[in-house]
Formats: sequence, C-alpha cells, structure tokens
Amino acid sequence: MSINFRKSFSAKITLWVVGMSVPIFFLSLGMLYRQSRQIIRDEAVARAHGVLNASMQRLCRYLISTETTANTYGWKVEQSLQADTLQELTHHIVEFNPYVDGCAISMEPGVLPDHPNHFMAYSLRRRDTIQTSYAKKFYYLNKCWYQEPRNKLTSGWVVYYDDTNTMKLDRDGMIAAYSKPLFGADSTFVGVMSTAISLIHISRIVSTDKPYPNSYFFMVDEEGRYVGHPDTSRLFNKTIFSLADPQEHPDIIALGYEMTQGREGQMTVEAYGESLLVCYMPVPNTTWSLAIVCPYSDILKGYNMLSYVLVLLLFTGLFFIILNGSKAINYTLRPLRQLKEKSQAIAEGDLEVDITQSSREDVVGRLHNSFAKMLESIKKNLDDVHAASREAQEYNLELEHATQLVVKADMQKTSFMKNMSHQLRTPLNILVGFAQILAKQVGDSPESLPNEEIKSIAESMDQSSKQLNRMVLMLYDCSDKGQQEAEESNKDELVYPNELVRIVVNYITDITPDLHIAIETDVPEAFTIRTNEKLLAYSISEIIFNAVKYSDREHIKVRVTRTGSTIQFIVEDTGKGIAEADRERIFKFFTKMDDFSEGLGLGIPLSKSHAITLDGDFWLDTDYDKGCRFVFELPL
Repeated sequence: MSINFRKSFSAKITLWVVGMSVPIFFLSLGMLYRQSRQIIRDEAVARAHGVLNASMQRLCRYLISTETTANTYGWKVEQSLQADTLQELTHHIVEFNPYVDGCAISMEPGVLPDHPNHFMAYSLRRRDTIQTSYAKKFYYLNKCWYQEPRNKLTSGWVVYYDDTNTMKLDRDGMIAAYSKPLFGADSTFVGVMSTAISLIHISRIVSTDKPYPNSYFFMVDEEGRYVGHPDTSRLFNKTIFSLADPQEHPDIIALGYEMTQGREGQMTVEAYGESLLVCYMPVPNTTWSLAIVCPYSDILKGYNMLSYVLVLLLFTGLFFIILNGSKAINYTLRPLRQLKEKSQAIAEGDLEVDITQSSREDVVGRLHNSFAKMLESIKKNLDDVHAASREAQEYNLELEHATQLVVKADMQKTSFMKNMSHQLRTPLNILVGFAQILAKQVGDSPESLPNEEIKSIAESMDQSSKQLNRMVLMLYDCSDKGQQEAEESNKDELVYPNELVRIVVNYITDITPDLHIAIETDVPEAFTIRTNEKLLAYSISEIIFNAVKYSDREHIKVRVTRTGSTIQFIVEDTGKGIAEADRERIFKFFTKMDDFSEGLGLGIPLSKSHAITLDGDFWLDTDYDKGCRFVFELPL
C-alpha cells in the first residue's frame, strides 16, 4: 500500500495541495474577517470622495461654462447698449449655451435714452423653445443679484429666492445667478448681466452618480442654506442648522459649521436613526460647499452578510480543495488528452482547431509545441492559397467596375455632346437665318423691311449671340484651364453687392423679354465686400437663369441679406421645385433634371465651384416648399 502510494503521482499531488492549502485558506479567511470592516470603510470613503470629485468637476464645468459665457459676451454688451441688441444677445447666450437656463441684462436708469427709468432684456429656456422679451414693470434695482455686483463692482455667484416668481425661471423661484457688472466707455457702471441656473437644475447636475443605492448629494451656501438637495422643499428656505436639534444632533451642527467655513473632509453623522458617512468639500470660486451622504447600512451591507457566508465558505472551500487535489493528476494529463482530440480533428480535415504553445519543457510540452508548429505551417499555406484566390476575385471585380465606369462615361459624353449640339444649334440657326435675311435684304432693297422689324431681328440676333457666348464661357469655365484661372483670380476686389445685383438683373432682363425679377436688400447701398466681382456676378446670373428656366417668370426674387459674419445672395422662385431624390444630383457637372429642358447642366455646379473658390458656400434651401430657393453665401 505504501509502495503504491509512493508510486502514485496523483496521491502525492493531492496530499501536497491539501497540506499546503488548508492552513493558508483558514489563515486568509481569519485575517479577511478581521480586517474587512476597516477595509470596507476605507474603500467607502475613497469611493465617496471619488464620486464627490467627479460630481464637483461636473458642477464646476457647468459653473465655469456659465462664467465663461458671461465674460465672453460681456464686452459685446458693453459695446452694444441698444435695446434690440441686448435682447438679441440674451437670446444668443441661452440658445448656444445649454448649461444656462436664463439670461438677463439690466441697465441703470438713464443709460438707454428710449428707456429712461429702467430696462431689462431677458431670455428664458422653455423646454424646446427660448422666450425673449424685456421687463416692462419689473423693478430690479433692489434685487440682490443686481445690488451685489453694483456695490462691489465685481462678478460673482448670487443665490436668491424670487418669492413672486416674476421671471418664471423655475417653478419654485429658486435661482443661482452669475452676475457681472457692466461698464460704459468712460468706465462708469451702467448695468448687470446675469446668467442663471435654477437650484433644481443644480440639484440634478450633482445627483447624476451615486456610489450606493441610498446615497445622495446636498449643497449649502455660506449661511447653511440648502442650494442643492434631492428634497426640493429644503432648497433655499431651510438651512442645515434649522433642521437639526443641537442637543440631539451636535454632529450635524458640527458638519454644518465645517461646510460653511469652506473646509474639506469627512465625518460620521448620526441622523434619522442611522449612521451616515458624509464627505464634503468647497465649490471653487463660490461660497458653497458640496457633500455626499452614504448610509453605513449600504456600505456594510456586504460585511453584515460576511459572517453567514464565512461558514459556507469554510465547508465549500475544504470540499473544493480535496476535490481539486484528487483531480490534480487529471489536470496534469489534460494537455495530452486535448492534443489527442485535436490531432484526430486535424486528421479528419478540420483545420479550425487551435493548438496554443505550451510553456512546459518536459516531453509532453515538446510534443504539444511540435503539433502546434505543424498546424501553424498548414494554416499558413492554406491562407496563402485563399489570399491568392481573393486577390484574383477582387481584381476581376475591379476590372468589371472599371469597364462599367468607362461605358457610363462614354454614354455621358455622348449625351452631353448631343445636348450641347442641340443647345448651340438653336441660337446658331437664329443667327444664320437672320443674317441671310439681312444680307438678302441689303442686296435687294434697303427700304423693303420696316425699321421695327429690323430692330426686332437685331434684338433676336443679339440675344442669340449672348446665349452662345454664355454657353461657350460655361464650357471654358468648367475646363481645367477655366478652373485654374478661377482659383488664381483676384479675390480682393471691392464690390458693392446691391449695385452688382442690379447690374446682373438688368443684363438678364435685356436678354430675356417679358421677365419680372424683384430685388430686396437689407444692406446699405454703401456697403462693400472683398471678393472677385466677375465670379460673383457670373454665379448669381446662372442662379437667376435657372430660376427663369423653371418658373413662371413672374415671381422671381433676389434678396441680399447679411448674417453675423457672412453675406447671402438668395434667389427664389415659385416654380415646380426639385424632387428630393434630385437635390444632390443638381450639383454634379453635366447633370440635368429634365433632358428636354434648355441648358448644359453646368450653371448650378459652376456656381457651387465658384462659391468654394471664393471661400463661401452655395446650397439649396430644402425648407422652402413654394418652388426653389438657392443661397449663395460669402464671408464678410
């Protein structure tokens, strides 16, 4: 029996595993049970501080974004002391800054001549809309958010409670505002710009993450008032001191004192019949303090279950130690069994099996690695064959695709040549026909045709020659030489937009009789831009020609308007419009929506190319549903 035991490798492994594992196992469990409470508490403190820091960074990001918005727009407000401009600036601040719930610009009496008593423009976020107006009867000069920056002449956060909820910024009227004083050209105080976030919004910001199911955040100001709390009934009108009895809850009073003094740390507090871990820190650049509350019932929930689990772990651990010891020899021989199964699969033609390299240096490991190298070599050769086959297939597909492109290009070339021949033939026929009539008339008798008819013939010939000239210029413009000249053209010419539009419209109406084109502009006559006059005039004329071609020729409008940093030339008509499926195709060269219509399919693509050359853009306004509206935009 003893000889068999000495020869039994599995028995030796089992005895070694049990003899080494059982003492270590019991010792580890004992130390774990003893140290687990302190470890759990330290981990809870670190976890709470981590979540607190993350929430603090998120809150600071909101606050800094609000402060940056106010400081960025402050100089614009100080340079634009006009009622309409102030309303527009408040709208921009709320529209482009999702962190801001509202913005108000309030002026000192007498600063705005049209509003001698007082004036306040404001914009408020209403879910998906922004309400912008100005307060007519709201007296704000005695409000803290106006008085503090007025008296201190410095920016800062102000928390206040609007008991009448005059501005309707929040359903409970609780507001945190960053108030910035405004100064005139002579550095005198002229008003206050306030960007506001509701306290309920702030509570939602800091309460996004929770380390434990029942943990929560709260925030107080320098007087202990609740600035943020999941229970909104506590916001602003209650303090951390008013809700705690100094005799029964001195630790809460101490916590409130620590937070109002702007200190950082953690405390264990007894409140509401349970122990709470509270971690707190001051909010930078404010008088607020943010805290996270974690109940110990949540923190030690796993620890309380530890004593019940410990006994189960003891018996389960012993069972698995003995079971693993008895199976040690099977684990040792497992690579050979796996190698046998995989070798059999390879012999049957399945090469998808995977034999990994073994780190063992005995005969089993060397045998295992030899099979792995053999399988790797077989797979590599097969992969090379498959790769060659895939390359051949891809090459054939590329050849097929290239053939299709050549056929398509040839068809497009043929179609374009036919279309160009047709478009050139009509004005050429007119010129040739009238030229023959005039030649014959001159040869026979100069007096036989009336002057009016001769004048009509001359006008028709002039229109046809201009059409021919336009098409030739379009063909040259879309060539490589024309594109190169456009890119190298002078983009710094002084251009009067209104005058240029009138010249283009007069030119088109001369070519096309019985045509009505309305011109609207909201820029002054003396207003100028720096661009290439030739490319701009050519592009606008092509857009108008397109509107003439596809409309009733009676309701064409050209508008010149200015945005913040660009000027737009807008051409709209009341024609049949462009189908949604064709809205991208119209900007491709030699593409026509109607093969029977006039034109070469170059006007709109060339206008797009010129807009890009002039550092601008050109697009179809898809929101316009009464015909077509094209917008040609250039930077100021």
